[in-house]
Amino acid sequence: MKERYISIASGNVTLSAILHTPAKDNATDTHDTGVLIIVGGPQYRVGSHRQFVKLSRFLAMHHIPSMRLDSSGMGDSSGKRVAFYQQDTDIEAAITSFLQHCPQLSNVVLWGLCDAASAILLQLNQHDPRISGAILLNPLVRQQHNHATVMLKHYYLKRLFNRQFWRKMLGGDLLLRLSISELWLAFKQRNAKQAPDTQLLMTNERNYVPLMLHGWQQFNGHVLVITSGNDLTAQEFLQLCTSDSAWGNCLQSAQQQHIAPANHTFASKEWRTQVEQYSADFVLHKAK
Repeated sequence: MKERYISIASGNVTLSAILHTPAKDNATDTHDTGVLIIVGGPQYRVGSHRQFVKLSRFLAMHHIPSMRLDSSGMGDSSGKRVAFYQQDTDIEAAITSFLQHCPQLSNVVLWGLCDAASAILLQLNQHDPRISGAILLNPLVRQQHNHATVMLKHYYLKRLFNRQFWRKMLGGDLLLRLSISELWLAFKQRNAKQAPDTQLLMTNERNYVPLMLHGWQQFNGHVLVITSGNDLTAQEFLQLCTSDSAWGNCLQSAQQQHIAPANHTFASKEWRTQVEQYSADFVLHKAK
């Protein structure tokens, strides 16, 4: 396995990435599909608990090239940090660089966790033929009413059956009173749906969820969705797929894996290994 630093020009900024390729003597076994790992949230290309590093090394062991990218303003990349729904220029530049450095590749699979998974679905609106697949882990679909429903069902309801909760309430705990206020606000917000603002030219925090759906609907490639059982972000996504038939149809058409005990970042060795194996199997199956 070989690892090397790559510098990528993206508009007026320079992006940093690490390219992982299989050992030279196994070059003939290298697949024609690579994995571009998109990083979301306030982190860089290493990932929480070195998740992305370990994933890339696992893929290389299975003869799958991969690239870990720092988006603008993150890690070693220059420029101002951009929101996840504004990563299209960085992703396009990374795909171009990836294929240039690995000429044996004919296409890429985009891999992302949380808002990086959201960025990937938004990227699919670009109709890029170089993207043959997407691996989405706990996609972020934060909407006020949907978030309120999930909080009521998976957070506040559990607290009502917690002995510590009632002990604090009877003791007049200030933080508890604030929590109850949040509960009432969540209850009011649950039915306060807002019309999606999809007419704006620029993707923003108000219209990114319907645009994610549009990208998924028009994509002709393969999709793998991996969700955690112990994660509110995943529950919001699954709730949306249950309540909205269009989202539900997209999920049904995808390959699905659910790791019931896992948290948001698949923080244990067991959960991480499952994610790595699911990801490699998906790419290897596509390459046949």
